[in-house]
Amino acid sequence: MADPVVIETNPSAGTPDPIHNCPECSLWLPPMTLACPECHTIVYAGHLRGLGQLAMSQEREQAWPRARETWQQMLQWLPAGTEQSQKVVAHLATIDERIQGGEQRTATWKKRLGPLAPVAFFLLKAKTFLFALLKFKFLLSFFAFFGLYWALFGWRFGLGFAVSILIHELGHYIAARRRGLKADLPVFLPGLGAYVRWYSMGISLDSLSSIALAGPFAGLLAAVACAAIYYQTKVEFWSALAHAGAWLNLINLVPVLGLDGAQATHALNRMQRGLILAAAILFFASLHEGVFLFIAAGMAWRLFTGTAPESPSSATMIRYTLLLFLLGALMGLMPETMRRF
Repeated sequence: MADPVVIETNPSAGTPDPIHNCPECSLWLPPMTLACPECHTIVYAGHLRGLGQLAMSQEREQAWPRARETWQQMLQWLPAGTEQSQKVVAHLATIDERIQGGEQRTATWKKRLGPLAPVAFFLLKAKTFLFALLKFKFLLSFFAFFGLYWALFGWRFGLGFAVSILIHELGHYIAARRRGLKADLPVFLPGLGAYVRWYSMGISLDSLSSIALAGPFAGLLAAVACAAIYYQTKVEFWSALAHAGAWLNLINLVPVLGLDGAQATHALNRMQRGLILAAAILFFASLHEGVFLFIAAGMAWRLFTGTAPESPSSATMIRYTLLLFLLGALMGLMPETMRRF
């Protein structure tokens, strides 16, 4: 299963983490300083770039009221009287003209259509709603994904497998939305997996890792539910589904490429990565599951590549290690006859 990744970075709204040192010259800054007095750098430039990307996306969708609200938010993080703030004010005036023009066109059409106007506007909104459903590609991609695994393993396993991955992806989706971030519905890639596109500028590394690990935790719950049904019914189909789900969620914890493990590792320092490497080797020795060797190899590579945060997240290390143990233990509890899945 292809793991969900952060494809773009944007905020949906809200307040970024406070910045106490200038991003350019590292000068200490009083709270809510918007421009560095030493080098004149715009302190919250990263947050502003994200807001600008979000506003442009809303404009492409012709969601002018929402775009106006986003541009208005930018003024809160720009020093008054700067060239940037003046450009934003001018753009807001342009958006106001578009909104007023749209209201005038709507009033004109209402007058022309007379009593048929409510029906015409209802049909227009229905068309827009259907277009939005197709735009997300959620249902279409889900059924295509289900169809592939139906053809390979039968409809029961295909449906259970697709739903298990859906639960994993919804873990990311819900975690992102709970933090006020914009997130799209899952998109499924038959034969590869699925991903959730979410936008995350201005949040801490701990929050970023929490969203990344929310998928495997949701996938763990789905696998545990399948295992519980197996122990109640002794139907081996549920054992196969539990084992496959646990294995796939462990694969997602390999810290390479855009997998969940790679996203979570950004919040870990070198020592914490080394401890998880040791834990993965220990779990392999105890559970004899080869997937732990991939996790150990990936974490060994992460020891010498990339940057490590100055303030690492102990909570992320605990979540990561706990997931390794619980998913591995669940795989070990499933009957040997079902390991072929």
